[in-house]
Amino acid sequence: MKNKVNEIQISYREKIGTLKSEPIKSSEHAAKLLFDTWDKNTIGLHETFKILLLNNSNKVKGIYPLSTGGITGTLVDMRILFAIVLKTLSVGILLAHNHPSYKTEPSEADKQLTDKIKRAAQLFDIRVLDHLIITPNGSYYSFADNGLV
Repeated sequence: MKNKVNEIQISYREKIGTLKSEPIKSSEHAAKLLFDTWDKNTIGLHETFKILLLNNSNKVKGIYPLSTGGITGTLVDMRILFAIVLKTLSVGILLAHNHPSYKTEPSEADKQLTDKIKRAAQLFDIRVLDHLIITPNGSYYSFADNGLV
C-alpha cells in the first residue's frame, strides 16, 4: 500500500437563514427559546446539555444537543463541544442544561464545568455569553445574570 490517507471533509448547512433570526438580547429571551424547543416529554426525566451557537451579531445559527445523561447529571465532552462550535464557525455560544429536579441553583460541578469551557473558549476567541439551567416548568437560572460568567 502506497501512502493512503483518509480524506477529511467538514460541512455545515443552514436550513433556516441565520440572517432572518432575531439576535439573542437577554437571558430571558434565550431561556424562552431553549424551553420552547426542548422536548417536553424528557425535560423532567433526565439531564440534557445543549449549546446555542451564535454568529457575531448574536443571531442563532442553531441549537446542538451535546449530551443526554441520567436523572442527576450528564457528561460534557469538551472535544465534541468545540468540534461543533468550530465546525459551525460560531463566535459566541450559550450553554444550557436542564434540571429535572426543578432546582434552578447550579451545583459546584455546574460552576466548574462553566469555568472550564469559558477558559478553553478564550483560546479560540469564542465568547461564552451565558450558561442557563432550565427547569421543566420553564423557570431558569442565568450564570451571566448572577455574575458567574
